[in-house]
Amino acid sequence: MGYKILIADDEPEIRNLLRLYLENESYKVIEAADGKAALSLLHREKPDLCVLDIMMPEVDGYHVLQELRKESNIPVIILSAKDADSEKILGLNLGADDYLSKPFNPLEAVARVNSNIRRFYSLGANETKVELIKVRDLSLDPESCILKKGDKTIELTSVEYKIMELFMTHPGKVFTKQQIYESGWGDEYIIADNNIMVCISKLRSKLDDDPAAYIKTLRGLGYRLEV
Repeated sequence: MGYKILIADDEPEIRNLLRLYLENESYKVIEAADGKAALSLLHREKPDLCVLDIMMPEVDGYHVLQELRKESNIPVIILSAKDADSEKILGLNLGADDYLSKPFNPLEAVARVNSNIRRFYSLGANETKVELIKVRDLSLDPESCILKKGDKTIELTSVEYKIMELFMTHPGKVFTKQQIYESGWGDEYIIADNNIMVCISKLRSKLDDDPAAYIKTLRGLGYRLEV
């Protein structure tokens, strides 16, 4: 298969058992005995999947998972003796794709690795991570449709989001009322000046106390996002 699997677990017996079964399936296996080593291998080796124990010395598995998810969307299977539902939910909420409780059947572990590898790499789940759109202290996430100013989330309507996406993907560019309306409302522009003015006013108040801090009016031309 040629895929590289990182096994991060402080129990050598677990690592040896998984290595034996995974290498029998033609996977390349690398190992880490603690969370710090796991983070180092993740950066250096770029594995295709990670089997991650929760309770490890140096750095626990939850922290490793959080750091990993900042830069990679590879499949992660949480491996832990903690089988309570709350622990599973926490792991999944932090970005894990699957959960395997100890003690486990090694054949089940291999089946879960195969399933996650197949789903991620063969069935089109390996999508390129969409980058945040950043202008000044604003950041827009096109996947979650969330706008943040610094660490503060700014609640937007669907129309407001579409207008901010238009502005932020072309910072400094002047957009006419027609362009703004067609982008925000998705409809043909006839005469909707009042709708646009109200929406821009609401956006300005959400972005800053100073109305002109982010969105500038150019009389007779339109609006632009200040850079």
